[in-house]
Amino acid sequence: MTATPPAPADQPVAPAGVKHSPVEDALGILTGTFVVSLGLFLLRSVSAVTGGTAGLSLLVSYVAPVPFGVLFAAVNLPFFLLAIRKKGWDFTLRTGLSIALVAGLSQLHPLVFGTLDLPPLYAVLAGNILCGVGLLILFRHRSSLGGFMIAALIAQDRLGWRAGYVLMVLDTAVVLSAFAAVPATTVLLSALGAVLLNFLVALNHRPGRYTGY
Repeated sequence: MTATPPAPADQPVAPAGVKHSPVEDALGILTGTFVVSLGLFLLRSVSAVTGGTAGLSLLVSYVAPVPFGVLFAAVNLPFFLLAIRKKGWDFTLRTGLSIALVAGLSQLHPLVFGTLDLPPLYAVLAGNILCGVGLLILFRHRSSLGGFMIAALIAQDRLGWRAGYVLMVLDTAVVLSAFAAVPATTVLLSALGAVLLNFLVALNHRPGRYTGY
């Protein structure tokens, strides 16, 4: 058996299980929600959708005169009871704060950027990459954006299933339902983007690897 070589003397070894400080958690949640809200703004600029309650809220906002932020908060309300029972108050309160921040920040980007004229492929891919990165930041600070993500994280914690793959299955129904409201080409691009988002989450948020403290 080959022994594991010690770390070089000039490279300190990070202590195991170091918890995030309250300031780190606050900055992490603020950063994650900002990145997600910017990704959703890019998706909205080309009337695309993605998975989860965010995608469902986007879809409804295209056919109903209700702001995305209001829809996003309302759609997530039924999932709070599940989060309290399965994940505890700390996770639930952090998730509620994250949802409120995304709902609020989603109103900021249109004021700053106005109406964007982007190639649909770029907007969908970039938007989903930003959403995926933002979700990873939130997951690592014991938060989420509610809805399907709560179910996916519970499945990962209790059953060992990768959260990204669980989300991919649940998100398929949301993306397919978009055929009723947006052009078929946009739906196909949205499906590609949702797969990319969930692949990023599955690749970087796995049982047995760093998930945050």
